Amino acid sequence: MISFRDRVRGVVISTALGDAMGAPIEKLTYEQIKSKYGRVESLMTRWYKMDLPSETRLGRVRGDGIVTDDTLMTLALMKVYLTERRHLDAYDMGNEFVKEIAFRKTFVPELNQETLIIDRLFYPEKYIFMRHVLANCDPREAGIGNMVNCGAAMYIAPVGVVNAGHPKAAYDEAILFAMGHQSSYGLEAAGVLAACVAKAFEPGVTVDDIVDTAISLAKDGTKEAIRELTGAARDLRHERDDMDKIVSVFQSILAKYSPMGDDVHRHIDKVGIPSNHYTPSRLWSIEELPMALAFIVLNDGEYYRSMLDGVNSGRDTDSIGVMIGVILGAMYGWEAVRKEDLEQLNAVNRLDLCAMADRFGDVAERLIKQDITAHEARKGIIV
Repeated sequence: MISFRDRVRGVVISTALGDAMGAPIEKLTYEQIKSKYGRVESLMTRWYKMDLPSETRLGRVRGDGIVTDDTLMTLALMKVYLTERRHLDAYDMGNEFVKEIAFRKTFVPELNQETLIIDRLFYPEKYIFMRHVLANCDPREAGIGNMVNCGAAMYIAPVGVVNAGHPKAAYDEAILFAMGHQSSYGLEAAGVLAACVAKAFEPGVTVDDIVDTAISLAKDGTKEAIRELTGAARDLRHERDDMDKIVSVFQSILAKYSPMGDDVHRHIDKVGIPSNHYTPSRLWSIEELPMALAFIVLNDGEYYRSMLDGVNSGRDTDSIGVMIGVILGAMYGWEAVRKEDLEQLNAVNRLDLCAMADRFGDVAERLIKQDITAHEARKGIIV
């Protein structure tokens, strides 16, 4: 029997592992990764930008287990739960979460210094500060107008943890919280991923159970993208060694739900040119969550192979790795992670992931017990 604490550790450590596995190759296409690396299979991977001048890479370093904003924001959300010790909504995004990312310093591994997380964040995550602090908007409307991307989904796993075993509650809380950051299919992905994590805590859960949960709760393009990609993954299981074919099939399906394809870079020649990239739509989906679920299905939940296939597929490799990691980490617990990988993650990022997970897990367990007590009390009233 895998304990609740072990599963929480699995989620937290796997966040960092998936992030760090994908970080050195983020934004490269599948073909570029294959050409430059063959196949990435280790944390000890050199970032493809490391030989560029420091100013070109914005002073950042990656590789050898260094994590990115996906992990830092996940840890920040865990700290909000440690402070508030209750369930969250958009007002908490505009209060404690903003404080964690924009006012309280922490060690940022990519910058190799103690600084504010916001100094490292991408524009759609900095939007949190702009909307809640500078614009002082209604927190429940803060995500409106933001670039629609995976930014909320990438750090939402803690919401699944505090609702372990109750996917619908996880979905609802994730939507209520992340609407302070994202909208449209970016917000939807956050709700669905939180639900998947909550479902993955159930003893004896299967990959199919998790996918069924995702499809039952997902809406619009997100639902269809997950349904179609995971269906294709089942059909391709007998060819899972043919990554060329698998990635080609997966990305051809994604093209119906995401207009970007491999065009993920922003250059001066794109300025003023209209496109549908990152714009709201009921028909579209982010790529990362359907891809994560598809690779989990393809490999029938095999921990490392699912994660490595996901990050080697290209594009937003670190976030794909995170989403695979948090689901499988909840299923299998922290012992699925190689000891040397955990040691490297802790050392290079100056973290103690088990201790951080345990503190958060204690709060999550308390919340779950309170929810169960309240549910039993309501049943008594009804009877």
